[in-house]
Amino acid sequence: MFKKILIANRGEIACRVIKTARKMNIKTVAVFSDADRYAEHVRLADEAFHLGASLASESYLRSDLIIKACKDMNCDALHPGYGFLSENADFAEALKKAGIIFIGPSKSAIASMGDKIESKKIAQTANVNTVPGHIGIIKDKNEAIKIADEIGYPVMIKASAGGGGKGMRIAFSRDEISENFERAESEALNSFGDKRIFIEKFITEPRHIEIQILADNYGNIVYLGERECSIQRRNQKVIEEAPSPFLDEQTRKEMGDQAVQLSRKVCYSSAGTVEFIVDKEKKFYFLEMNTRLQVEHPVTELITGIDLVEQMINIAFGKKLDITQKDIKLNGSAIETRIYAENPYKNFLPSTGRLTKYHPPKEKKYPDGSIIRNDNGVREGDEVSMFYDPMIAKLCSWGETRDVSIKRMESALDNFLLEGIDHNIPFLSAILGNKRFKSANLSTSFIQDEFEEGFQGIIPNKHEEWTLASIILAYHITEISKDFEISEGFSKEWQVHINYKSLVSEISKLNFKIKKQVEDKIQLYVQPIPSKKTSGMVNEYLIIDIQKDFIAKLVSASIKLFNDSNHELTFPDKIQCRINYQNPNLELFYRGISMSATIFPRHVAEHYKYMKPIKIEDRSNLLICPMPGKLIRVLVKENDIIDEGQPLCVVEAMKMENTLTASKKCMVYKINYQEGATLSVDQIIMEFIFK
Repeated sequence: MFKKILIANRGEIACRVIKTARKMNIKTVAVFSDADRYAEHVRLADEAFHLGASLASESYLRSDLIIKACKDMNCDALHPGYGFLSENADFAEALKKAGIIFIGPSKSAIASMGDKIESKKIAQTANVNTVPGHIGIIKDKNEAIKIADEIGYPVMIKASAGGGGKGMRIAFSRDEISENFERAESEALNSFGDKRIFIEKFITEPRHIEIQILADNYGNIVYLGERECSIQRRNQKVIEEAPSPFLDEQTRKEMGDQAVQLSRKVCYSSAGTVEFIVDKEKKFYFLEMNTRLQVEHPVTELITGIDLVEQMINIAFGKKLDITQKDIKLNGSAIETRIYAENPYKNFLPSTGRLTKYHPPKEKKYPDGSIIRNDNGVREGDEVSMFYDPMIAKLCSWGETRDVSIKRMESALDNFLLEGIDHNIPFLSAILGNKRFKSANLSTSFIQDEFEEGFQGIIPNKHEEWTLASIILAYHITEISKDFEISEGFSKEWQVHINYKSLVSEISKLNFKIKKQVEDKIQLYVQPIPSKKTSGMVNEYLIIDIQKDFIAKLVSASIKLFNDSNHELTFPDKIQCRINYQNPNLELFYRGISMSATIFPRHVAEHYKYMKPIKIEDRSNLLICPMPGKLIRVLVKENDIIDEGQPLCVVEAMKMENTLTASKKCMVYKINYQEGATLSVDQIIMEFIFK
């Protein structure tokens, strides 16, 4: 077996490979850039090698430096992870010439499947179902419009060398072809160094389902079931699960057999993934083949018990597969959520900064057999930079059924503490709690359909609001009870004024009174005072027991509902949430609900309405940079008259291009930065005059 391998990657995938290598008694070498000098993967590896500057083009994409590292550190083999050079055929060939074993497929397999145009041609010859489209390189947007007219709209514009959602755009008209073609070219060039574009028919209401395969160097190929990857945003996967709740055994076998056919056609070896688009009638079409380990591989490992990284290393060493198709059984249900450094309330803008608090849920097996797994590449105090992908961790759950797996994931996300940067945990919780998701009615347009105006948080129904407001009140009472003893008759009536983050909604006023407090326990009996907000609930009481975990900053509220009519509570009997407290203001965060509250005793609340509201400064005449990044295009000039929604400039951050648009009709008064400038958060890019 190999004595030492170099991992040509960073972040959570580098840590993931180190974990298996350690299990196999193989020493590891990490590589790092300036920005990653103190990164977690560097700390975990046995040895480390400095590549260069922070930009990927000057470090992780420098094949010459990585090969030098292999030689200098006396490595037998290299694992590429995913992204960067993992699907670079020339890199695989250069390693071979240098006498270093590539833990992945051959140069020819990478080249044929890495080029999406060539891969579709090969798929057709292998009798694999393919999507209708133009199988060839398109030279400019005029030719693209002509081809799209022939295929019929909508169409998908795709980078030939693409992956991970980069260089992909959907167009529903000629105008959108013109607008998106050059954008896709630019993203493809920046991400892969290859701007070739092709077009294919976009299947409406599709599901994205992929087949995991393993192949050795002796012609043995197996498929390890499928993964459902339909929950996507901008063609980037957000939540994945295995197996798909949609497929039946026959369709699964047909897709698996076609994946094996394609793999055999290109003489594939190592782990790989064949991706399909599946329509409502379970007709499936080849999308692409990823000749590497997938980001979402943990869910396959959880339902099969097979360590894919271990298999890749064994295959590269020359071992035969020790499993056959009959040995592979799909057990239970696994879900993966991707934790990203981004702000879901601001159109998912990337976020950078220091992880001032990082306390993920513990990896463990629970009494009911369910499992939590967390693949991450950071620790508390690390810096999330603008140079790389914004993914921080991959949180995975497993349960005997899909429902159990969802519930375990919901609880794990409740327990995930992450501060110092914006993150998408509230958004992930909102998806998992969505009725359509729970019913497995999925498609790649799920996020667009369910969050049509973007993610603005979840507004609870009235009963949920009442329950959460009661928790806020109970928490408030426990805090002020530290200063003086509260008797049963203390401030019986309270007003809880509620608002919701990023949502324009009327403030709810819920009136409560304390019925009883139990001595020596932080336990309250709360009853709502009859009002329009709580009509029909006069005889109901919530018994709330508050517990506080100050390390995880977690508030656990055990809730029991008592009434005369045995009214069923719609919330779980234990809610885990986070509460920020600064008397009399509190903020509660729970599964996509961001509730701000101000609490007053009844006699104080009477005067609150006379307080003047805080004035909010109008900055609509400024285009403010919402994230750190590079200004790669300015689309207007000074003195231009622009319309509402008109694109103004493009800022590149974390490998994605973000177009900033005008909020209203105005004139461009001043442009403060030129193309190529590096921008920080809140820098003023442009100034406007409204006419």
